[in-house]
Amino acid sequence: MEQLPTSPGERPQVALDAWAFDQSPCFLAIFDADLRLLRANRGMERTLSLTEAEMRGRRLPEIAPDPVSDETERKMRLVLDTGEPQHLDAFVRPPGTSPEHGWATSLSPVRDPDGRVRAVGLSAHDKTAMEGGPRQHLLMPDVAGAPIGTTLDSTRTAQELADVAVPRLADLAVVDLLEPPPRGNEASRGRSAGPVTVSRSAVRSVLAGSPEARIGVGGSTVYPPQSPPAECLASGRGAVYAGTDPAVARWLAQDASAAWIGEYGARALMLVPLRADGVTIGLAVFSRHERQEPFQQADLLLAEELTSKAAISIHKARRYTREHTSTMTLQRSLLPHTLPDQAALEIASRYLPAGGEAGVGGDWFDVIPLSGARVALVVGDVVGHGIRASATMGRVRTAVRTLADVDLPPDELLTHLDDLIIHLSADEADQEGGGEAAGGIGTTCLYVVYDPVTRGCTVARAGHPPPAVVSPDGSAYLLDVPAGPPLGLGGLPFETVEVELPEGSMLALYTDGLLQARDHDIDEALNTMLEALVRPASTLDTVCDRVLTALLRHRPDDDVALLVARTRALHADQVVVWDLSSDPSVVAEARRKTTEQLTAWGLEEASFVTELVVSELVTNAIRYGAPPVQLRLIHDKSTLICEVSDTSSTAPHMRRARIFDEGGRGLLLVAQLAQRWGTRHTPVGKTIWAEQSLVDFGSL
Repeated sequence: MEQLPTSPGERPQVALDAWAFDQSPCFLAIFDADLRLLRANRGMERTLSLTEAEMRGRRLPEIAPDPVSDETERKMRLVLDTGEPQHLDAFVRPPGTSPEHGWATSLSPVRDPDGRVRAVGLSAHDKTAMEGGPRQHLLMPDVAGAPIGTTLDSTRTAQELADVAVPRLADLAVVDLLEPPPRGNEASRGRSAGPVTVSRSAVRSVLAGSPEARIGVGGSTVYPPQSPPAECLASGRGAVYAGTDPAVARWLAQDASAAWIGEYGARALMLVPLRADGVTIGLAVFSRHERQEPFQQADLLLAEELTSKAAISIHKARRYTREHTSTMTLQRSLLPHTLPDQAALEIASRYLPAGGEAGVGGDWFDVIPLSGARVALVVGDVVGHGIRASATMGRVRTAVRTLADVDLPPDELLTHLDDLIIHLSADEADQEGGGEAAGGIGTTCLYVVYDPVTRGCTVARAGHPPPAVVSPDGSAYLLDVPAGPPLGLGGLPFETVEVELPEGSMLALYTDGLLQARDHDIDEALNTMLEALVRPASTLDTVCDRVLTALLRHRPDDDVALLVARTRALHADQVVVWDLSSDPSVVAEARRKTTEQLTAWGLEEASFVTELVVSELVTNAIRYGAPPVQLRLIHDKSTLICEVSDTSSTAPHMRRARIFDEGGRGLLLVAQLAQRWGTRHTPVGKTIWAEQSLVDFGSL
């Protein structure tokens, strides 16, 4: 950067520039790219009682330790980063001045011939002295404390800006927001002075004749090309106009929606863009009709402070809305869209996202059909909110479904899930330096498996609230299940509880957001939930709605997931079991018994395929397993399940048989004939199962 001369002599113009800088009544200084002082004029020296030599090379907080210095330096950094001027309605308070003094500071970029910002220019003046007293300062005493941006509602914030400005700054204020809001590269490119479409978001006036109704709120308007509003939005700088300015007259002639300016006799106009993070998002129009004095530079500085505060709030609200919508879309896509059709349970569910700034969290639920007509119910809660929590929830839910497909017992499933989350958190910590909740640490989970044949319910939980049970006789209680640690902590075991539930019992699984309402404690919430569950209802959907209505009197502060299930049972006439010897000749007997049983069930059309499946599974158990061997057939409303169990823990696997191989095709044949098949390990061996859809045989 070219060094400014310290004394006249090189060129007359340079000398004049140096004299003007040095003799200006304002306090002037130049700070380099490291925000260290390069130049300061005499006004700055007198104000701070320091010479330029004493200040050179030091940062403003070092020159004048003061909270305002820190804020001024922060704004300087914004000038360097964005290339946009910044303004403060404050300055370092010089020794001997009273707190009632009002200061105005402007920070502007200093660019080299290539347009790059190389330094920051500071200009400050005493507004109190300029205006002959503290009138303007008292008119708007605290911009920082002005009630603007109290909610995450853009329209509300726009109205708050208009309400603060009228009548203290103007007689009438109109706030327009760009439509659609600028995003991405569009925001960084800026705008031309061509036609601009805006949404009229707020109006406030002290004039007679209800100009608010005349101007209207909620509609769209288009600023004509080259009009003062379009120029203001294109430049990103505020401007002051007299009511008789030719530019205003041309604007009114082109724009019928601005006719109110002439109708109500505007004496002065001030147009200020709403800018946040270097992006222009709207325009505020202030006008004076009854007051005689025009807008001054101090008024413009004040309006820029107010609009800046409003713009930051609106920008934040729009960003929150976009992120909330994206997170909700992701969350909805990761949750079950429909519940699977199965015979073991009647099920209803509800999911409510959190309200307020917290945003959508990581609560989820799932219903997973297992082998042997069993069903797994899962409810969990990932720590945190937003897209990260939703993405983590999706990974954890996928892991649960994968582990459930292996038919792991609930305690083992949670142990594997715990290890997975530890690995995920370690990966995220290495990549991003993640915090406590990285990778899902602290996630809670409740895993329930219900068997309609035995009516047995096996439950394990990892730091999650226990399930509620409502018996057919109307009694309600919380199932006593050892809590276990939240997932991702490692080193501690999980325990299971097995109970037998009468047919028609009701299970309720939920996340803690249902219990953590502001207006009651958890014990009271649990009692309220149990009371709602025991009330008679025609459907489980009604039960869900009653529970939510009883516990949530306002939008929840945390996500809520609720899963309610009523148990069904498969009776003796739907299940048949045969103990088989380990003699290969028993295979024919197994086929015969199977055919007879299918005939008794009215499933003759499925006999041929089922005989083949039974033959292959029984042969496999006799040849490769260990006695005793057991064959079980289960017939529910839409499926036929064949299970063959033995005491060997060796699991079979499907392989591709070569042309001249005598064996190796049995499981391949089973996989082709069955809708799905698999292996389930038991405490005393294993079970190979194959499931057929009766819809394929027209047997429903």
